[in-house]
Amino acid sequence: MIIIQSNSNSTGLNLSIEDYLFTQRKEEFLFLYVNEPSVVMGHNQRLLSEVNSQFCAENNIPVYRRMSGGGTVFHDLGNLNYCFISNRIEGDSPLNDHFLQVIVDVLKDLHIEAHIGKRKDLWLPGGYKISGTASHITKKRELHHGTLLYDTNLDKLEKSLSSQAEKSEISKVASVHSPVKNIRAYLVDQKYMDQEACVFFRLVTDKLLHLYSLGSVAGLSDEEMSLIKPLEPIFK
Repeated sequence: MIIIQSNSNSTGLNLSIEDYLFTQRKEEFLFLYVNEPSVVMGHNQRLLSEVNSQFCAENNIPVYRRMSGGGTVFHDLGNLNYCFISNRIEGDSPLNDHFLQVIVDVLKDLHIEAHIGKRKDLWLPGGYKISGTASHITKKRELHHGTLLYDTNLDKLEKSLSSQAEKSEISKVASVHSPVKNIRAYLVDQKYMDQEACVFFRLVTDKLLHLYSLGSVAGLSDEEMSLIKPLEPIFK
């Protein structure tokens, strides 16, 4: 496993890096990144069914479409994104939730008792969702990525993802909305130290490096980065 951490907060660039690692490299990766405020839709979802385009336009929140399925999510600087890319193993189901156990173990080390839900998501005690995931599978490779809400602007999250569509227009693959809570608020409730997002993300990265017995995060070469063109938003 190679852990790569993005130096950019560009949603379009980070989604394109995911695509590059998945299609152009053969190694197995865990890619970590934090995006600027944006909305990211699943491959088969409809803009009208998922997004409050008026609110997004007024607040400079661009909307992107990723390669994977799953629901629409809101990203900002308080949200850590993780992406597991691996080679498929014959006989193993590519749609199991085993990849999430790594995140659960890391969170447990940080005093966060998260559990895996039925939709390959993560939940806090009390019924609050902190992470949703989506997958993209080909004959030889599999990709599973997710969000981790630490200190996300939940007001903007809710308003960005408030569909303006009539019920009759809702897509068959519409997102399933769940009650959410920031990990930071949970830790404060549990009387643990209140930390800024950047500090928490560094702790998560350090735990992951230790778990995989790695000394440091890796990066892409300048030559590789020159080949990666940022994904354009479908709405801005």
